Amino acid sequence: MARKRKGRDIQGVLLLDKPQGMTSNDVLQKVKRIFNAQKAGHTGALDPLATGMLPICFGESTKFSQYLLDSDKRYRVIARLGQRTDTSDADGQIIEERAITINLTDIQQALGHFIGDIMQIPTMFSALKHQGRPLYEYAREGITIEREARPITVYENRFIRFDNNELELEIHCSKGTYIRTIIDDLGEVLGCGAHVIYLRRLQVSNYPADKMVPLSYLQDHLENIDHLESFLMPIDSPVQDYPKIVLTTEQGRDILLGRSLTISNYDNSCLLTNLVRIYQQEQFIGVGELNNMILSPKRLIQTES
Repeated sequence: MARKRKGRDIQGVLLLDKPQGMTSNDVLQKVKRIFNAQKAGHTGALDPLATGMLPICFGESTKFSQYLLDSDKRYRVIARLGQRTDTSDADGQIIEERAITINLTDIQQALGHFIGDIMQIPTMFSALKHQGRPLYEYAREGITIEREARPITVYENRFIRFDNNELELEIHCSKGTYIRTIIDDLGEVLGCGAHVIYLRRLQVSNYPADKMVPLSYLQDHLENIDHLESFLMPIDSPVQDYPKIVLTTEQGRDILLGRSLTISNYDNSCLLTNLVRIYQQEQFIGVGELNNMILSPKRLIQTES
């Protein structure tokens, strides 16, 4: 007999406004307890230093969290120039100090190196795995692992201000981008060194920033769980950017049984991706792949039927 899960069967996505000084997993566990949820997971960790949007998926939504991990992100970052740290942020130890002899023109020219398709070497203080262990564990032991540069895309690197040795930017980037590494590399291009002292994630995919809920608000309204659940985004919101296909009841039943279908009335010649979100009439049932008019199930939710 299968073991019955503890907690409540909650579905949807909470756009948590993560507080500073906590790990993403610590925040996740607190939110899971607040909602007494059976199943929950976050979609891409934020450093303890960072604040901002941390989507937390409940129930069947966790099946689609990967699509948020793969989505674009937007950040507001403040860098302190003249100092370099071993973690590239204010939580690390200062390893070098240099004079700041740059002006606004120098900054604008340097920012040009960090726009478009670029190659980035991930920081040692990251959660990337090497032989089953995250890189930051090696870094804390004083061990450096050789890392290969990875392709990323910076769509926008907008200058906001430069004063009191602080540089503020807004960066819109692809998945896998390390803002700390951009700032560290930028400091080297400028010749003075730099590290992150403030980082806030403003957006994940197309989720609206005004829908974020602070952890403190959740904690202050523990007794009104119905009110807290009103903040949940729909179960299909992690895949909201993918094209939509609506099936009949019979077609949806076949997909839920793992069968592929021929879709004769859908033009997929102009699609940017083969992935589509699938609905059985009005009910979201999962994500599929559409190739040459053949729709195959890829990730499906459990339905009552």
